[in-house]
Amino acid sequence: MFSFCTDPDTLDTVRWFACYLTTGKHANLYVSVVIVLVLLALTAPAALMFGFGGAMAARSRIWPVSWIGKGYIAVVRGVPDIAFFLFFVIALDQAFEWIRHKIKCPDWDEPIRQGNDFVVCQAAKLPLGNAPQWIHETYGFFLAALTFAIVFGAFAANVLFGAMRAVPRAQLETAEAYGMSHRQTFWRILVPQMWVYALPGLSNLWMVLTKATPLLFLLGVEDIVYWARELGGTANPRFTDYPHGDWRAWYFLALLVFYLGLTRISEILLERLTVRLNRGQATTGGEALRKAGA
Repeated sequence: MFSFCTDPDTLDTVRWFACYLTTGKHANLYVSVVIVLVLLALTAPAALMFGFGGAMAARSRIWPVSWIGKGYIAVVRGVPDIAFFLFFVIALDQAFEWIRHKIKCPDWDEPIRQGNDFVVCQAAKLPLGNAPQWIHETYGFFLAALTFAIVFGAFAANVLFGAMRAVPRAQLETAEAYGMSHRQTFWRILVPQMWVYALPGLSNLWMVLTKATPLLFLLGVEDIVYWARELGGTANPRFTDYPHGDWRAWYFLALLVFYLGLTRISEILLERLTVRLNRGQATTGGEALRKAGA
């Protein structure tokens, strides 16, 4: 806040907007942009880990493991994202508290499930009732990020499972003929080559993940959409000392520019990654690169 912002009624247009856009509530909007970027930075590799694990399980020769992998892919992909987010966060939170309850309160003699209420001892609460507000917010964000990773990990698993099957079987047989074990063939031949086939699907999944970040609002996190809606509406003293009309269209236009810019940067980086992965590969993309360099 600038020193000349003491009396909003005496400000000209430029100074009024300078003061308006630097209020504490607008700082929350700017922080929420960072939250979205942090969510993407954490969720993308976590979802890829879940996806890789699910794909490995789905192609396992052990039937129960294969059933678990294919079941994870089918169930999560078959449930609408919104329904999964609304249900799974509550279930995940209660699962953590139930585990802590069994460890910290072994002498508890009352039922945990009491009608619609889920009651655990105070020591098992997550987070504790006397914890600072930032811990509550961090825990909520952690649950949201984990839920995003599990949901999009199922889609990544489906993409990676298909990519593993797309690697020519002849190359795997050649590796085995040279004396490589099943493990060596998997890590040295299959995994390096599958990324070429997986990248188009993973690129689309990244775009979907980017567009799904506004679902943070459904999970109780005050995200960029929440603050754009609140600050853009007919402001009340709870949000600003600078009242204005309904500016939600302008705020959501700024969100449009933000997401389009993020999408464009992603497209550039993914295109460069595609070229790098295709170089030297026996694929259509690799053949095009060879012809271009010839």
